[in-house]
Order: sequence, then structure tokens, then C-alpha cells
Amino acid sequence: MLIRNATLPDGRQRDVRVRGESIAEVGRDLDADDQHVIDATGKRLFPGMIDAHVHFRQPGYPHKETWETGARSAAAGGVTTVVDQPNTDPPTIDGEAFDQKAEFAADAIVDWGINGGVTADWIPNVLLRRRLFALGEVFLADSTGDMGIEADLFADALDAATEKEVPVTVHAEDADYFNDDARARDDADAWSAFRTATAEAKAVERACSVANERGATIHIAHTSTPEGVDIASEAGMTTEVTPHHLLLSRRDLSDLGTFGRMNPPLRREKRRLKLYDRVVDGTVDMIATDHAPHTREEKDASIWDAPSGVPGVETALPLLLAEARDSDSDLTYERVCDLTARNPAEVFDLPQKGEIEAGRDADLVLVDTTETTAVRGEALHSKCDWTPFEGFDAVFPEWTMVRGAVVYERGDALGDGGEEDVFYDHQGENVRDADGEVVE
Repeated sequence: MLIRNATLPDGRQRDVRVRGESIAEVGRDLDADDQHVIDATGKRLFPGMIDAHVHFRQPGYPHKETWETGARSAAAGGVTTVVDQPNTDPPTIDGEAFDQKAEFAADAIVDWGINGGVTADWIPNVLLRRRLFALGEVFLADSTGDMGIEADLFADALDAATEKEVPVTVHAEDADYFNDDARARDDADAWSAFRTATAEAKAVERACSVANERGATIHIAHTSTPEGVDIASEAGMTTEVTPHHLLLSRRDLSDLGTFGRMNPPLRREKRRLKLYDRVVDGTVDMIATDHAPHTREEKDASIWDAPSGVPGVETALPLLLAEARDSDSDLTYERVCDLTARNPAEVFDLPQKGEIEAGRDADLVLVDTTETTAVRGEALHSKCDWTPFEGFDAVFPEWTMVRGAVVYERGDALGDGGEEDVFYDHQGENVRDADGEVVE
């Protein structure tokens, strides 16, 4: 395939030749050589997003999401690599659980990694011999799955992972700083009042201190406060921010209700704006979604009974592209590329990913940034048919390519006369519609 006259994230217009699974050439006026040619004039080409934090819920909770549905949702949002977290059932804390999850992951149409978990029952000598993407998220306080651990076990896990040269990601909240007085409330904001911003900052500080004492490097997951970002950055550690912490705040909870409950929770608007500034200025390393789907029925409960988590894998890149398109925003397309592709590839040592250059994997996303679409939960491809970003402007991909194969095309994006979104496997075969049914 030759993609002609595409605008790259930095604004340069280039032709991109794809051969096999890789980008073969990037340049001007490349010869077509009887290849399939796509005219991308006026459109932007991005490297596929690497989402280092998803919860695809399988095994254990396939009614919420499966690897097949989660990967389709990822592809439709321009995500070409996903990394699944360990709090499934069984939790990914030993070799057998890892192998079971890997079998489910084989259904994915995007590339994937699997993180290993840490509990009192984990089996490090076996788990760390598997091809882990990272150890974590290591929970410093209980979240979905009740995998919170004590300080001594965290230190031991750091030592074991460092010895095996396995990265470590941390869910940083300290339950000692939760506000129990908030439990007397039943409004939607009570969860944010309970799991305080201080609880995150203190946990980040402690985690970074323990890591530095042991000569380890950690990555702080879903950092929701500017204080947490600053502490980690000053300690030489990396951070990620979710789209919901970037774009939503506690003032949205009157509309979201329990559908806005997540861990860590939404913060005050002033903190959100300061967090946004750190995303723009380069202090934050990456955007990751913490895609954590639950059914409407599960979320439609009291603030203390509803499960924590919101979906996001399909909307992250489209929302960021809409932000970059907005003339009032300081977020640039180049910075979006850093946050979603270049930096995740560098932090997690994925040398074939993250850039549009010869020799890299052909993980590519074509978008028309002149067109925005309102986000609608019922139009997304996850099993979760709702979104906290209902009505937000987004720039969705025309098509998504994983290692040289188009795995998703939106409607008539490739001009073949189709109208519905279509998914493919890596060989361009087994064409499936948006419901996952094979199309003849």
C-alpha cells in the first residue's frame, strides 16, 4: 500500500509506503509501483495509539467486555496496542492465569501485552518468567478486585521485578488518607470526597521513595492530581493521565451520577486545569485510558455500591484530536502523538512502535481532522454501551492499520461502497461487522 500525501503529526506532508508488516519508506513523490494507493491529501496520519492501561475483563467478567469486543473498540478508536491489567478472575498472579489470559487475547485484532499482578498469593518466580509487559498495576489501596497490598510486599515486588528487568506500574492511593466522614453522604460527589487528592499525593511520594531506595524505576498509573505528577516527575518517574481526569471534574458529577465513579476519582476543576497544563507542557509522559467497562445495570446503584470504572479505549485518541483541533487549546497534534505513541513506546521499550518512519511496524491511523463527530455511547463498539463523554466532539479514524493490515474501516472510508463499520483480522480475512458477525 502507498499512502499518498498524508500530513504527519508534525505538519509535514509525506508519502508512506507499507510493505508487509512494516513501514518501508517515508518520503515525497514515491513511485506507486502498481500498489494500492490511498490519497490522503488534506488528512492526517498518526502512529497507532499504545494504550498502556485497559481492563478487558476476561477471564471472569465477559458480560462487561471480552478481548474480542475490547479490541474492536480499540481499533475503532485508533488504538493499535493495548495492555491489560491483572485484576481479572482469576487475577493474573501466576503462570497459569497468565497463560489463560493469553489464550483469550489471541482473539484480539490489535497487538497486546499482559501485566502481572501482586497479591499475598502471587508466585513471582513463575509469573516473572512469562512475557509480562509490566508488573502492575500494583495496587497500594484496594480497587476493583481487592488487590491492595502492604508496604513490605510492595518493596519485595519491586526487588523481584527489578532483578528480572520487568517494568513496574503503580496504582497510587493511600487508604490512610481517605476521608471517612464522607461516608455519611450519598450524593455522587461523595466518592471524590472520600478518596482524597491527598491520598494520591502521599501514595505517589511513598512509592517513589521506596523505588529510589531500591534503585528501581516505576510508572504511576492514572495520575489524577497535579501534585502527584510533580512528585513523580521530580523523583525521575513517569506518569500517565486518563482522558476522564483530563477532561472531566467533580462539577460533572451532578450529570454523571454513579457513572462518574472511578478510582482514583474525579478532582476539582482547578486541579483538572492544572493537570491539563502538565499534559500540554510535557511533564506528563502519556495518556492511557484505564478502560474499565461495567454494564448500565451495575453502575445504576448507590454511590457506595456502584463499581468503579468507566470505558474509554475507543474515545481517547478521538477526544485528544478534537482538543488539538480546537483553536482555544494549547494541545498540538505533535503533542498528541507524543502522549499516545512516542512516549509509551519509549517508556515501555517498544522499539518497533510509536513513530512513522522506515523500519517501524505499520501501525497507522488515518483521520480527517476537519470533521468532528459527537460521541454517542450506543455507537461505540465496546460491550459497554455508555460513555462519560456523551456529546463531546471527537475525531474518529477513517481506518486503523495494525502491522500493515487494515483491521478497521469506518463506513465507506476506503471507497468500496460499504456503509457500515467493518473489522478484519491481520490477514485481511474474516471480515466482521460491528456486531462481530462474519460477513461473507
